[in-house]
Amino acid sequence: MAAGKPDKSELDKGRKKRAFKKNLVAYSFIAPNFIGFAVFTLVPITFAFLLAFLEWDGNNPVKFVGLENFKALVKDKFFIASLKNTIIYSIGTVPLTLVSSLGLALILNREIKGRAFFRTLGFFPYVASLVAVTSVWTMFFHSSKGPVNAVLYYVFRVPKENLPNWFTGSLVLLMLILFSVWRFMGYYMVMFLAGLQTIPRELYEAGTIDGANAWQRFRFITLPGLRPTTFLVSVMLTINCFKIYDIAVMLAGGSTNTLSVSSMVLVYYIYQNAFNFWKLGYSSAVAMVLFVLVLAVTLIQFKGQSKYANE
Repeated sequence: MAAGKPDKSELDKGRKKRAFKKNLVAYSFIAPNFIGFAVFTLVPITFAFLLAFLEWDGNNPVKFVGLENFKALVKDKFFIASLKNTIIYSIGTVPLTLVSSLGLALILNREIKGRAFFRTLGFFPYVASLVAVTSVWTMFFHSSKGPVNAVLYYVFRVPKENLPNWFTGSLVLLMLILFSVWRFMGYYMVMFLAGLQTIPRELYEAGTIDGANAWQRFRFITLPGLRPTTFLVSVMLTINCFKIYDIAVMLAGGSTNTLSVSSMVLVYYIYQNAFNFWKLGYSSAVAMVLFVLVLAVTLIQFKGQSKYANE
């Protein structure tokens, strides 16, 4: 070894030391967020998964029951009703919100007078307080004092005894769907507006020159250009619909915030079993079913999107 020339092992040791310091700095930035995620998300999710195979009321000793909680779900009419209601709500809300938000975005993407005002108006139900907007919606469809039933009575001559009670029975899911579409279409409208800005105007000009009408430009230029945005919106909508809780409680819960069988949804049923009946293992089993259901639907959506992208 030449005099004054550093040893190779010492150089490697110095490089490793410098790399370790850089990594330490990087991990120090990540650590607070990761610790919060681990404590408040990862650990509870893992515990909930394990709890699905146990019987525990939060007080007495934990008892391992295996698959008994999942077997009980099959015979539970309230679980079946909540699962059915959640699926019906999702099937009704997702396509209607997609169509409404896209239509609103197409209209407000054009050069019309008062465009900024109408964009704000469409977005307002999403940013407004849920308590306020549900109160307005409840008053609007009130069975005896609401303007909707007043129109049915005075204009269409529907007898008072036949006026619908919109928040009970078979109509409650319809109200949940319509309210959700009205509340969320402004938010997804903004996402579609952002997607429309990414489509080059030259494509529309070329389509017009080639003789394409408005429908053909929409079908062959707008829809393909919005496919990534549509996919993102559909995934977000699906997940949010399966997690419905606050809207159902505010609209259909009444003064006691208690849902009937016709308006029961999965997240409310999880809450009810966990904190009203203290059946923590059983509620975790319901949560696992919800998790698997959302995961399956999301994977199907991703598979459909990747299949289209590879064509």
